[in-house]
Amino acid sequence: MRRLALVVLLGVVAGVVAFGAVTLWALEGREVALLRTITPDGDVRETRVWIAEDDGAWWVEAATPEREFLRDIVSEPTVEVERDGVASRRMAVPDFSPAGHERIRGLLRARYGVADVWVGLLTDTSRSVAIRLDEPE
Repeated sequence: MRRLALVVLLGVVAGVVAFGAVTLWALEGREVALLRTITPDGDVRETRVWIAEDDGAWWVEAATPEREFLRDIVSEPTVEVERDGVASRRMAVPDFSPAGHERIRGLLRARYGVADVWVGLLTDTSRSVAIRLDEPE
């Protein structure tokens, strides 16, 4: 009986480790950008985001409309994006429409593939918001 409990325990531990490893790979295995927004208090918030390019613009996703960094963007659209160690200022333009949601979901699915599928099993993105990051004029 004790041996069976040990085998079950080891199986559970192995499952948890495997789940964590796959999730880490899915989240961090491809390019992750650092998005810096300004909070209503004037502090800088750093958020790790997946990023895609389309029609010369960069696109990121807020998984839900309640995400804090999205609220920051609505009140102050000037953001900083760091990609591959290079930071640049951008103007963030949220697209709350169903078409914007479909666009960002398609872009991230195409870019991140099975990682996007895995994260979709863990996070509900059915109400996600597309955010276009334009170069300032």
